[in-house]
Amino acid sequence: MLEVGKQQWLPLQVQVSLHDLMGAAKEGLLALAVAVGLDVLRSMMEAEVTAIVGPKGKHNPNRKAFRHGTEEGRVVLGGRKVPIQRPRVRTKDGQEVRLSSYEAFQDEQLLTQAALERMLHGLSTRRYHHGLERVGDSLPAVATSKSSVSRHFVAATRKALAELLARPLGDQRYLVLMLDGIEVADHTVVVALGITADGQKQILGLWEGATENAAVCRALLTDLVERGLRVDGGILVVIDGAKALRAAVRDVLGAKATVQRCQVHKKRNVLDHLPDEARAWVGRKLD
Repeated sequence: MLEVGKQQWLPLQVQVSLHDLMGAAKEGLLALAVAVGLDVLRSMMEAEVTAIVGPKGKHNPNRKAFRHGTEEGRVVLGGRKVPIQRPRVRTKDGQEVRLSSYEAFQDEQLLTQAALERMLHGLSTRRYHHGLERVGDSLPAVATSKSSVSRHFVAATRKALAELLARPLGDQRYLVLMLDGIEVADHTVVVALGITADGQKQILGLWEGATENAAVCRALLTDLVERGLRVDGGILVVIDGAKALRAAVRDVLGAKATVQRCQVHKKRNVLDHLPDEARAWVGRKLD
């Protein structure tokens, strides 16, 4: 069991999460982008429905269509099919009205994983400022063509992600902070992933650059602290072993942070130096 600060022990749920960090940073980042994208798409579908039938609760004798509940559908986001409750609209004579916002995301090429990664990399390079630009000034409230739906979606999702990645952190207590360098759109970015007392992993921020770059790591950590990251009760910081990371943690978080090298990275580095025939046996011994 790992100790963080004085008399503070990591709960079992957190220990389980620590043993399940392989790929967690990139998978979590992509999952976050997809989740935000789904919220944006729901808003786009609702805006399209409102444009067709009018606002909810307002009687309109001239309306030509009406809401007809919802049903489960599937859309493609980031190269994966995900379920979504889609609203239904029917004309007065019972004909189904197709929603262009929903139809557009049946196309597997509209928003691939590569496109999603490019969006995330763009946020890491712009330090969120461009991501926080207003959406809607140059885009219609309701997009109709597939290309305009795509542009509207990307702009709105980028803005929502930027706000999420710049959110205040003071209301949540994180016992563990993991810093990991991952490949996104052929670029390296450093991702900060926090683990709460109940073992939940949450993406806290990302910054363009490698974990070997002290300035990058220091900038990311400083951003987290300025947004309210609490370390007064101690925090375990899991890193990949880069000396720059350890130095940045010490400079920004001080003695409140206990640093541990990620065992997954350590195991991977050991196995990379072994002949192929020995890796399986040594890997089992290291587990």
